[in-house]
Amino acid sequence: MPQMLIPDQRAVIDRRALVAAIDDAVEDKGAGNARGAIVTLLREALAASRAELGQRLAASPAAGHEITHGHAFLIDQIIRVVHDHVVGDLYPVANRSSGERLALLAVGGYGRGEMCPHSDVDIAFITPAKPTAWCEQVIEAILYFLWDLGLTVGHSSRSLDEMVRQAKADLTIRTAILESRYLWGDREVYQMASDRFWGDVVPGSEAQFTAEKLAERDARHKRMGDSRYVVEPNVKDGKGGLRDLQTLYWIGKYNYRVKSAAELVDKGLFTREEYRSFRRAEGFLLAVRSHLHSIAGRGEDRLTFDLQREVARRMHYADRPGKSAVERFMQFYFLQAQHVGNLTGVFLAQMQEQALAPKRREGLLQRFRTRKSRFVEGYPLQAGKLAAPDDNWFKADPVRLVEIYALAEREGLEIHPETIRLIRRDAGLIQSEVRKDERANAAFLDVLCGRRDPETVLRWMNESGVFGRFVPDFGKVGGQMQFDMYHHYTVDEHTIRAIGLLSRIERGEEREEHPLATRILPGLKYRRVLYVATLLHDIAKGRGGDHSLLGAEVALKLCPRLGLTAPETKLVSWLVAKHLLMSATAFKRDLSDPVTIRKFIEEVDEAEKLAQLTVLTIVDIRAVGPGIWNSWKRQLLAELYNYADEMLRADNDADLQEKRLWTKRAEVAELLGTKKHLLAELDDRFDRNYWLQEPADIIAINLAHYAAARDVHQVLTIHTEYYPARGATLITVMADDHPGLFFRIAGAINLAGANVIDARIHTTRVGKAVDNFLVQDPLGKPFREEGQLARLKKSIEDALAGRIELVPKLAARPLPRSRAETFTVESAVLFDNEASDRFTVVEVTASDRPALLNRLTRAMFEQSLIINSAHITQYGERAVDTFYVTDLIGHKIWSKDRLARVEQALLGAIAAGEPKPAKVAAAEQVAK
Repeated sequence: MPQMLIPDQRAVIDRRALVAAIDDAVEDKGAGNARGAIVTLLREALAASRAELGQRLAASPAAGHEITHGHAFLIDQIIRVVHDHVVGDLYPVANRSSGERLALLAVGGYGRGEMCPHSDVDIAFITPAKPTAWCEQVIEAILYFLWDLGLTVGHSSRSLDEMVRQAKADLTIRTAILESRYLWGDREVYQMASDRFWGDVVPGSEAQFTAEKLAERDARHKRMGDSRYVVEPNVKDGKGGLRDLQTLYWIGKYNYRVKSAAELVDKGLFTREEYRSFRRAEGFLLAVRSHLHSIAGRGEDRLTFDLQREVARRMHYADRPGKSAVERFMQFYFLQAQHVGNLTGVFLAQMQEQALAPKRREGLLQRFRTRKSRFVEGYPLQAGKLAAPDDNWFKADPVRLVEIYALAEREGLEIHPETIRLIRRDAGLIQSEVRKDERANAAFLDVLCGRRDPETVLRWMNESGVFGRFVPDFGKVGGQMQFDMYHHYTVDEHTIRAIGLLSRIERGEEREEHPLATRILPGLKYRRVLYVATLLHDIAKGRGGDHSLLGAEVALKLCPRLGLTAPETKLVSWLVAKHLLMSATAFKRDLSDPVTIRKFIEEVDEAEKLAQLTVLTIVDIRAVGPGIWNSWKRQLLAELYNYADEMLRADNDADLQEKRLWTKRAEVAELLGTKKHLLAELDDRFDRNYWLQEPADIIAINLAHYAAARDVHQVLTIHTEYYPARGATLITVMADDHPGLFFRIAGAINLAGANVIDARIHTTRVGKAVDNFLVQDPLGKPFREEGQLARLKKSIEDALAGRIELVPKLAARPLPRSRAETFTVESAVLFDNEASDRFTVVEVTASDRPALLNRLTRAMFEQSLIINSAHITQYGERAVDTFYVTDLIGHKIWSKDRLARVEQALLGAIAAGEPKPAKVAAAEQVAK
């Protein structure tokens, strides 16, 4: 542990003064009775030292190495003082036998001298042979002192033979001893342990250790989401985190016997610049982890939303136009994680290269000219990978920095690690001249629209720095996160994933998950437009303003440079400007309302635009992150596409509606089978709007249940079933219509642990309510077990029968999504009287809270509004609920005064459901 990293050590802990105080306590009370006083002295010293290190972290918030070495130094001194007291005062031995020898080793992160404020203290107690009674007494006494100090101690006690045997058998033990350093005690025993490890354990096991460590890393990445760009990363164990850097050092130390990461340069595994990058990333990540421990007051390694903002503040990040302090901090975090990924790639490739070629190479050019070399368009293949012929290859023609990636994508080849190093070194050569070069732009377009695997190659380009330099607008969103619970990845990672999904759909690999997009893609007139639009759809995020419109302006400038024609450029710009239109229409509007489709068609006025926008919308949503795409969204987008496509082709809207009605009646008749007579029997009950709004399969279900209830004179009937078409559970409630029915049902559904995602409210011509709800659990999954369906039904029955009081029950329900409290969502209520011929459309944006729908619909009931349909959408912590409403006599709401009253009522309902600050809630609890 470099002492230079711990300035003014005595200010951290004055070991000499602490020893003197302990000696005084022993002299005053005696060794056996001084324990309480000694523990108090140790605790005070530990607290004061931690406070000093905390002040240093606050003063130098990025000093990760200094702070973590400082904490290790502090624990070193505490353990040494404890050891000397135990050995000298509690269990003194005048002449120890050969077995009464004990060495203390710091292992793991503590062994590296990297400890955050609440890291575990990992110690190995080593004895020459089986521990004697004296050794066991000393070890036990030391541990009890450390536990009394509140330290989390990981410990082992082994003889030299046990250490060797267990290290050979267990990778974790082998790694811990690999990082061990002498802490205190018998130095000769420590040296014997070191000699035995390097002499008996390591030789011949290097390849196995490397393979096992890489397998361990891959399994850890899989557990953590297998991406270094997840928006709540684990600083220690996540991909691109500290453990990845440590794995490199472990492998290097095990194979090359290096004593520090700096020696990896001498072994040829890192260049000096790569080692500096290693140190910068390590120092930053250690600082972030130290802040996490300090804020949480415990060993916290996950950079969660609620901690990100405070870490950013402590590390002195500030807001900038269009980008908050926390987003700037996280962008830098992801850039460091990217550096870790780069280092991992070159390190492992270099190790492989050295293993395959033990003789030192005399130069790339000489090596590539051997008879076994094969060339692909001037690029030699080395170990089957594309390589640069010489060190000046890219300097001679910087266009090659883009060209090599096009070649890699087209031929399905990897790029040699030495060449990747050259690319990173020379990426700065990409200046204005290269960006304007037709060859470079054509090569980039070949990568972007590649037929093999554009996602992987674009990721290589991004991580080497070529992507961001060739497309500077894309470079600006490198590592750019959005501080919300909806987006799972950074903007650049999201974009590259969307392009990869688009490519897989085109290759037919996503036919089951995305049948509509798979069917659309082969018929596109402008294939490359879709790839470029996917690249650019989020490129203006973080600039302030509407990123869709700003991105459309970027497209108008960039597309001609890439070689797109004027019609292609215009279409790309339109797609970027409108890339949120289709999802907003499908998820927040009533697709059965002809006005919805007409307004959509006014924007999307031709079949090519519709096809392009549909596929772009699908890949954009799917690439947001796990769990965002579901069959409900797939169904709604498919409905909107089909309705819009029909309307684009139809000459008359009215004729189209009639055709759709008759087609639906035929489908319902087929679904009813032997009960198709119900169509005629109940034709006078259900009006035209019901037939337009509900899909055929739900109509068939409704008619059958309506008839069954009618036949037995049942006043209330509730039906629940799993509805796979939309990945949800269908709940149908039939009852005598009365005001407030909707909000009572919505509240009961919430009490049963479900969330409404869509609802349609109907009243038959004889005054019967037929209400259809689609619901999911809080994780977006349907209820399908018999017990779950029965619970939903029972909750609604009890609520409508008055057997439960909804308001107190809902108020007492705990808030399961406390993470949403980290975010501020500005509540808003918008009214639109143009979106429907029959209804006023009310769109409410609010922080997503339990029972929000119940509160909103109750407020509407109290304002004498009739709800026809509700469409519920969640974007992480933000809920957007849309309602189609009328007044009590079926008219739209035009009065400005009345709209203002409705707005205030809805905002009041939102505010009533917001969680109270912890101090206020605690005060109210005390008052009770």
